Amino acid sequence: MSKLSVCILFGGMSPEHEVSLRSAESVLNNIDHNKYNVFPVGIAKDGDWIIYGGKDYSELPAGTWMNNPNNRRGTISPIRDQGLFCFEGDCVVRERIDVVFPVMHGENCEDGAIQGLMQLAGIPYVGPHVAASAVAMDKTLTKLVVDQAGVPQAAWHLVHGNELEHHMDSIVATLEEKFDYPMFVKPAGTGSSVGVSKASDREDLEKALNNAAKFDKKILVEEFIHGREIEVAVMGNDNPMASGCGEIDSGAEFYDYEAKYVTDTSTAYIPARISEEVEEQVRELAVKVYSAIGCQGLSRVDFFVTYEDNRIVFNEINTLPGFTSISMYPKLFAASGIPYSELIDQLLELALEAGK
Repeated sequence: MSKLSVCILFGGMSPEHEVSLRSAESVLNNIDHNKYNVFPVGIAKDGDWIIYGGKDYSELPAGTWMNNPNNRRGTISPIRDQGLFCFEGDCVVRERIDVVFPVMHGENCEDGAIQGLMQLAGIPYVGPHVAASAVAMDKTLTKLVVDQAGVPQAAWHLVHGNELEHHMDSIVATLEEKFDYPMFVKPAGTGSSVGVSKASDREDLEKALNNAAKFDKKILVEEFIHGREIEVAVMGNDNPMASGCGEIDSGAEFYDYEAKYVTDTSTAYIPARISEEVEEQVRELAVKVYSAIGCQGLSRVDFFVTYEDNRIVFNEINTLPGFTSISMYPKLFAASGIPYSELIDQLLELALEAGK
């Protein structure tokens, strides 16, 4: 029986490009190369597609992968059942691709764009399909779906970035009337805490709004929830299952991009420091959110559990969560008895099942 051909797709024209490179390095180091024909394909920040020809996957996070002499240009063809086109001089070589693992985060990667390409190409892929990806990528749309599902979440307000220049005073006044300080300000469509700020006063709030507007036209402002940050990994198609709960202590003002990927201030606790009863409730709500949005394959669902009364509050969902060596999604399932390489196998199987 021939080996499955797997395309590991990484990079992308997104503020989370570097995070994707770290995730891809881990996936490529942990996938069973004896079981699969692996095609690492990177999308550069300028949109160029490159088939990585090296074997040292540390070149990816180092940023030197695009200079490897064995690289080829290539692309996944949108023509159905054509697979991967590799350009070699004046020739085009077609490689069969059975399944794609998009190890990508952010705009044009996690928002349904790449998923749409795979749909057109007729290639099964890991993770939620177009509609669920698009809804989950836009935090304001996620809020609407989660509210309809009856899952508790932080109070929120939508701000349109194009109104900031001429209406900043009235916007700030509305937010101050609705929320106490501190407030959290987030671009609606980024992950990895890109563009997220904690505003402790009016000056902070104005700066945070202007900063978020650099990343998205839609800005989400939320009330501050004083609680533990709890994360749950969910996997499955029709019958999803949740991992045990993990907890993040950022060691900083909040779990921002710096705390996640640059500094070493954050600490992960697996299992989370919550009671068994609360943990079971969190896991049930994670599956409920996952199903309400229409996810399949995988997602990580994040919550707060308040310090005062153990109230569970939904935070956000990530449909293509980080897969770096320190990322919670693989660590949570490892703690639940599914090691990294086996996790990849199961995700590929779910993708093939969903693509039938």
